[in-house]
Amino acid sequence: MRRMAKVEDRSVFLVGMMAAGKTTIGRELAALLSFDFHDSDQWIEERAGVDISWIFDQEGEAGFRDREEHAIACATKMPRVVLATGGGAVLRESNRRLLRERGLVVYLKAGAELLVERARRDRRRPLLQVGDVAARIDSLLREREPLYVEVADFAVAIGRRSAATIAADIARQHRDWESASAKP
Repeated sequence: MRRMAKVEDRSVFLVGMMAAGKTTIGRELAALLSFDFHDSDQWIEERAGVDISWIFDQEGEAGFRDREEHAIACATKMPRVVLATGGGAVLRESNRRLLRERGLVVYLKAGAELLVERARRDRRRPLLQVGDVAARIDSLLREREPLYVEVADFAVAIGRRSAATIAADIARQHRDWESASAKP
């Protein structure tokens, strides 16, 4: 197991595929822990003054990933925060390193079928504006899952459980992690 972050770096960072529920679960978790909540995609949109689709159209995926890297660098410096990262945040090693070093990383694991069901009609996701959403999600999941597993302290299977139930499970594991980190 890799080195645990210091107890004073109590933040929780959620990783996983788009449509896994990182934002919804993250809000619930932040409320349970009395932490601030941030979503890296919303962070980017607020600072850019435009939506992510516009950034992809004008700057391409590389431009978006540069903005995402900056957002993660800033957000992970804050104490006691729950951060929902974008689905592709793990693609850059620098992001994986910051997430690992600065908090507890939780992989919200969802199957391709559930992700397709949730994302099929969502026009806000530039990477899913393709003819075969199921094939695209399957391809992204194959590419990214090893990176989610690599960066995560633990994974939580989403299934059809409620956001509140999943957040409570993560909060419990966070408390256990904090206790273990506090021991000399």
